[in-house]
Amino acid sequence: MTTNDSTIVRHKSLFLHQLKRVLHHTENTEKMTVNEMKKKSELIFIPAPGIGHLVSSLEFAKLLINTHTNLSITVLCIKFPGILISDSYIKAALASEPQIQLIDLPEVQPPPEELLKSPEFFILTVMESLIPHVKAVIQTILSDKIVGLVLDYFCVSMIDVGNELGIPSYLFLTSSVGFLTLMLSLQNRRIEDVFDDSDPDHQFLIHGLSIPVPCKVLPEAFFNKHGGYVAYYTFAERIRDTKGIIVNTFSELERYSIDALSNNEKTPPIYAVGPLLDLKGNPNPSLDKAQHNMILKWLDEQPNKSVVFLCFGSLGVSFVPSQIREIALGLKNSGVRFLWSVKSPPEGFLEWMELEGKGMTCEWAPQVEILGHKAIGGFVSHCGWNSILESLWFGVPILTWPIYAEQQLNAFRMVKEWGVAVELRVDYRRGRDNVVAEEIEKGLKNLMDKDNIVHKKVQEMKEKARNAVASGGSSFISVGKLIDNIIGSN
Repeated sequence: MTTNDSTIVRHKSLFLHQLKRVLHHTENTEKMTVNEMKKKSELIFIPAPGIGHLVSSLEFAKLLINTHTNLSITVLCIKFPGILISDSYIKAALASEPQIQLIDLPEVQPPPEELLKSPEFFILTVMESLIPHVKAVIQTILSDKIVGLVLDYFCVSMIDVGNELGIPSYLFLTSSVGFLTLMLSLQNRRIEDVFDDSDPDHQFLIHGLSIPVPCKVLPEAFFNKHGGYVAYYTFAERIRDTKGIIVNTFSELERYSIDALSNNEKTPPIYAVGPLLDLKGNPNPSLDKAQHNMILKWLDEQPNKSVVFLCFGSLGVSFVPSQIREIALGLKNSGVRFLWSVKSPPEGFLEWMELEGKGMTCEWAPQVEILGHKAIGGFVSHCGWNSILESLWFGVPILTWPIYAEQQLNAFRMVKEWGVAVELRVDYRRGRDNVVAEEIEKGLKNLMDKDNIVHKKVQEMKEKARNAVASGGSSFISVGKLIDNIIGSN
């Protein structure tokens, strides 16, 4: 090789080396640019302050940051008149989540007391009064990082803030797709067309529900001329203004409803991302630790699937004393083992319970821990959506006793559509405080009958619920599609 040839080879080698460095640098720069873009992804969550709404909202926020590590979330915390548990629950639930920051919204003047005739209209009024505060807070943190608002159903009026600031909004529904179909059906009516419940058995065919729905299982607010219906109608009007609808459910449970709505081009994409459950069960600050331990110790001593758990939601239910006595008598006569969450058992009941050794009462119960205990074989529930998902997760059949809101629609579907529950009542307007002991006794025996088909069906649904959130499951895939929608469009 000549000197010139050697020089050419050396220069060529040096050129290739430099070219590789340039390409490597360019590749790294591109990677950094992509990563920088990803790091700019921030969502703002605005959950409703009720504990039933907060549980699934905060679990969803945690799921998102664990799925997409370059995502950060800001939760705007609403101070709602009369709801005190929200603050402590939020702080406990997010204590170990540095990617989620909290900003308290200022308290607003509560609406006039006459609006309390309709809780839904009261909520609507409070939320609308918060709009300027929400806008002011978002403007202080506004940057190209914010890629979406995630709004609770009751907070959809905040869509206007997103539109004004150029931020897309996503609805987060803490109830079922069935409830969503009901809300969307209101768009076929007029705002003044309050429902008439003079014929409780009159049935409605609602697009997205596989069976006709009797008038008696619609939410009470639908018949409220003092604002309840107007509030629901107003909330429902905004659903189609969102870029996507995120629902705490799983497609194997509500496939019919999801498919029916997805076939309507006017409906935003639906993302079934559940069950979203707080399986750690952040403790209620009012719960006595000694009582907590006593409950679990008593359950440990009971045979497998032998105990029925009676609990009526995080808000508690103030049954009249006569109804409490009927429940107590029904429990006595049924002969089943029970754990009953009740503040004031009837006179003489505790003595009878001590003598029989078949039951226990408590003022507040760690519901998730109890439903997951091997001793629990049945659940008498108000049929709130979180409670339903928890019961399905643990494979515990329900005896239905709905109390308010959409719970009677939930109860109706559990019994008639999915066959995973036993009917005690599905119509709370005619059955909250007049359920007699004989009905309760019969319902309890039916619920705890191991040959009842509901036990088999609820076990099948348990497996489907767990598969949905596992890697490759339907909800796992749905979360991925949602993140692609949020990040990709920005």
